[in-house]
Amino acid sequence: MLSLSEGHDILDAMNRNRIGALLTLTGGMCWGISGCVGQYLFSTKGMSALWLVPIRLFGAGILLLLYYLIKEPHLLFGMWKTKGNACRMLVYGILGISCSQFTYFLTIQLSTAGTATILQDVSPVIILGIVCFQEHRRPMFLELCAVVFAFTGVFLLTTHGNVRNMAVRPAAIVTGLVCAVCVVVYTMTPGQLQKQFPTPLLQGWAFLLGGIFFMILFHPWTYHYVPDATALAGIATVILVGNVIAFNLYMTGVTFIGPERASLFSFAEPVTAAIIGTLLLGSPFTVWDATGFLCIFLMLVGLFFSNSSSKRTRLSGNPRTP
Repeated sequence: MLSLSEGHDILDAMNRNRIGALLTLTGGMCWGISGCVGQYLFSTKGMSALWLVPIRLFGAGILLLLYYLIKEPHLLFGMWKTKGNACRMLVYGILGISCSQFTYFLTIQLSTAGTATILQDVSPVIILGIVCFQEHRRPMFLELCAVVFAFTGVFLLTTHGNVRNMAVRPAAIVTGLVCAVCVVVYTMTPGQLQKQFPTPLLQGWAFLLGGIFFMILFHPWTYHYVPDATALAGIATVILVGNVIAFNLYMTGVTFIGPERASLFSFAEPVTAAIIGTLLLGSPFTVWDATGFLCIFLMLVGLFFSNSSSKRTRLSGNPRTP
């Protein structure tokens, strides 16, 4: 029979799992909504990713850093006090976070929000390859299955089964896969920074750095584009819902349930994008697309169970030999 304290521990774990699942699920849905709003701005309002992304990043960065300036000013410039942290922040902020957001929205402009999120979601397979190389081991069976599902999903999504008639523009495939690489960068590089500083603070600096970088690169003030009230509302949505709210919900959920389980619930992003895109934006969604989505989801499931299995192996004291 369970003791009272053990019962409380089980209930607490169940509550943490529910809360974490809800937070990561909602964060993924917010990203999906933001992607669809971006698609609407590109297809209906004539906006360009070269104009939107610098403004989006800069605006989100200012909002987050203003919060820390008011609430915790002693933390604001902490990462810039040592050369090592400053270099990590530049890599994380520009090559990781900001370039992933730029290539993500550029992929949306070239295709659809659903396609962009699916191509972005192959990043765990790239991370798997890096981890196997670092640990000098071969992929496990479930990991190999995940790789097969990933390639199959991307193939079905981009070709609809016919390699002679691409369903997605080649440029969108390239930018989507570059986005996945950038996701790998911002997933694997900030470990030391996250041990020292709150994630929203790092995110604020990443957004601000990216906003400044892309403003210098693309000169959005030279574009003869004047957004109307609807476009302004869309810009506010991608900043608040897609940057500030979504990321903080998702990363808070990760602290409750861990990154492996969170990755399963993050699949709410492409599902939300596909539903909204099909019902409200008129984006086509075929059986081939649905099958490709299913393959990517099975990839995430395979990696989740593979991670769980490897953890149990390590805890049992019998590490897997290559």
